[in-house]
Amino acid sequence: MSATDFTTTIKTDQSPKEAFDAVTNVRGWWSEEIEGNTAQLNDVFDYHYEDIHRCKIKLVEVIPNQKIVWLVEENYFKFTKDETEWTGTKPTFEITEKEGKTELQFTHFGLNPAYECFEICRDAWTNYIQNSLKKLIITGKGEPNATGKPQTENEKKLSEK
Repeated sequence: MSATDFTTTIKTDQSPKEAFDAVTNVRGWWSEEIEGNTAQLNDVFDYHYEDIHRCKIKLVEVIPNQKIVWLVEENYFKFTKDETEWTGTKPTFEITEKEGKTELQFTHFGLNPAYECFEICRDAWTNYIQNSLKKLIITGKGEPNATGKPQTENEKKLSEK
């Protein structure tokens, strides 16, 4: 991991399997508007948030209860000069047991402060991992976005443009 890649970590009392199952339930914590499969090696899914953000993601590494690596194959941002900023980046979920707790470290390899989208993406990922995914792991119910239901202040601002 580079010091410039975005990373955030959560810890829960739930098992690594429960964390893994939650991560692969992308509709349960990121967006209800996911098309495609999100759990097995080589699965491909499409994400979109209104006309603001679309991407095509492939699962390129899946180690049950330990690790999931996504590859962003295609990306479109309405709000950046380079609409393809995420293309080729690798959002990665690593799950470990530490001191009786399950630790999930999310790193978006390739998402760094040089990107125009960095602040917005950092804020969004922080919300989705620290809030929505953590709630899904702990309670079985996350807070994914849905049509017309932005999750962060930046998403609200982008929706209003």
